Amino acid sequence: MSKELFFNNFRSFISKYKKVVIVSHVNPDGDAIGSSLAFYFFLQKFGIDVKIIIPNDFPSFLAWMPGIENILVFDKNSEKGVEYLNAADLICYIDFNHPSRTGLVHNDLCHCSKTPKMLIDHHRDTDYSQFEAYLSELETSSTAELVAELIQSQGFDKYLDDKIAICLLVGIMTDTGSFAHSIYHPETFEICGKLISPTVDYQLIHSKIYNTFSENRLRLLGYSISERMVTLDEYHTAYIYLTKADLERFNYQVGDTEGVVNFPLMIDNIKMAVLITERQGVIRFSFRSKGDFSVHEVARAHFNGGGHTNAAGGTLECSIEQAIEKLLAVLPQYKALLNK
Repeated sequence: MSKELFFNNFRSFISKYKKVVIVSHVNPDGDAIGSSLAFYFFLQKFGIDVKIIIPNDFPSFLAWMPGIENILVFDKNSEKGVEYLNAADLICYIDFNHPSRTGLVHNDLCHCSKTPKMLIDHHRDTDYSQFEAYLSELETSSTAELVAELIQSQGFDKYLDDKIAICLLVGIMTDTGSFAHSIYHPETFEICGKLISPTVDYQLIHSKIYNTFSENRLRLLGYSISERMVTLDEYHTAYIYLTKADLERFNYQVGDTEGVVNFPLMIDNIKMAVLITERQGVIRFSFRSKGDFSVHEVARAHFNGGGHTNAAGGTLECSIEQAIEKLLAVLPQYKALLNK
C-alpha cells in the first residue's frame, strides 16, 4: 500500500473502528513511546476509545511525556492488557512489524489473530498480508516521522496540538540520535520545523531527554568506555560488553545503556560499534555503523535480529563470553566491507 493511498483512505478506514489498541515493541525506546502517544492523541480526536500496551517499562527519561500515565505496561498488569486486546476491534502495530517483537504480549497477540491489524513502521522484512492497512517506509528516520506525515496529510491545522507535537519530536529526535543519523531526506527537518512553536520548546525537550542522567547512569557510561571497550583496528570495529554484575554494580535502571553504543563511533577509524549486554537471561546486541556498512545484515544473518542500515539489534541465548566469541568469529566475513 503506497503512502498516498494510506493517507487518502485513512479517514474512511479508521471510521470503521470504535475500540483501538496500540501495541509497541519490547524494551520500548523514544520512538516507540513518542509515536504511540502521538497516534493515541490523534485517534482520540476521532472519538475513538484508544488504549496503549507496551510489553515492559519505558526508560525513566521519558517519564515526563504527555500521556505517559495512560500507557499500560503488560508485565505489570497482564490481566488488564489481555482485557484490552480481547475488546479491541483494531490492533495497531506501532514501530515494529512482527508479534515476536512484543515479548510477553506475543502469545496474546497471536490469540487475537482474527482481530484486524494496522501497521505504522519503518523496519525491514515485513509480511504485509497480515494487515488490513499499513504505512511502511524504510527510508524514514522514525515511526514518529511517519505518524507526523499522516497527521499532516489530514491537516495539521485541524489535528496538531502541543501534546502531539512534543511526542513526535521525542520520537524523531531519539531515533536519529539528535539528528546525527538516519536522515534520508530534507523533509525530516521540514516536518520538525512545523512541530516547533512558541509553546513547544525543542531545547527543553532535548534537555529532558539527554540531561537527566542519574549519577549511576553517568558512572556506568564512564566505566563502559574506560573498562569495557575493546577496539579491533583490523576490522574498524569497537565493542563494549557489560555483564549482569556490571549492571548491578551501577544499579541499572531501564534505559541506562541508551546511547552507550554510539560513543565508540566517535573514534575516527571506527566504522562499526557493538554494545553487548547480559540481562534478563539473554545477551542483547546493539549495533551502530557509519556510512553504508549495513549492521542490519550482520544482525539478521548472525544475531537473530535486524533493523536499519546504521542501527540494528539482536539477541542470543548464551554466556557473554560466547557472545563475544561469536562476534569475533563473524567479523572476518565483513573485513573487506569494513575496510572500504
